[in-house]
Amino acid sequence: MWANGVYNKSITLQEEVNNQWGDVLATYQRRADLVPNLVATVKGAAENEKSILIGVTQARAGIGNAKTPAEVEGFAQKINTAINVVFEKYPEVKSTQNFAELQAQLEGTENRINVARQKYNESVKGYNIQIRGIFRKMALNIMGSAGEFPVKESFKASAGAENAPKVQF
Repeated sequence: MWANGVYNKSITLQEEVNNQWGDVLATYQRRADLVPNLVATVKGAAENEKSILIGVTQARAGIGNAKTPAEVEGFAQKINTAINVVFEKYPEVKSTQNFAELQAQLEGTENRINVARQKYNESVKGYNIQIRGIFRKMALNIMGSAGEFPVKESFKASAGAENAPKVQF
């Protein structure tokens, strides 16, 4: 009975380790899906604003060089068109806000990954304590199942992980 209890607890802890690793992988997948889409959205919004601001600036600069009332009217029309585009396509200039939201999402995603890794490491610790204890190890040997419960490795950062990644726009 005792050996059976040790065996069942070892299975439970082994499955917990596997589940926690699955959570780490799911969080990695979330990052892989989310970050490129966020970066593309922010880049698109910034490009839109850039073209609007260039149009308004060029039209304003042209008014100063206008020599006839018709030229002034033409440049004024360009400015109005550019401003209308701002309000029709993109109600307000938001690049700074979009970049701040991207940064918050990146930070949140990295925090989720860190929490998932910590939970995984905790589950590995509990599992390894279970299977490596002298009497529990003897019980697993009695059951003939010691080979089913290998020692698990905690999460280890890859080489260079201590260096912050660079995000390119």
